[in-house]
Amino acid sequence: RVFGRNAEAVSAALRGAMAHLPVHINPRPPRRNSFEVSLVKEDGSTVELWSGIGKGPPRKLKFPQPETVVEALKSSLA
Repeated sequence: RVFGRNAEAVSAALRGAMAHLPVHINPRPPRRNSFEVSLVKEDGSTVELWSGIGKGPPRKLKFPQPETVVEALKSSLA
């Protein structure tokens, strides 16, 4: 539940910041106990915006603040 709740929060923040970009939650099966956010560019390259792998304990460190991911997205697109 906590993964889904955080995924929805990040997804909503990304849609709010860049409405024209499609946001997909887990288009492929996710890694167990991981939370990652990636940008797939038009040329097919992938940019990691956030990875909780290697973070924590506590568990809350595995999840980003939505604003952090939005800032990472903006800087990746600039």
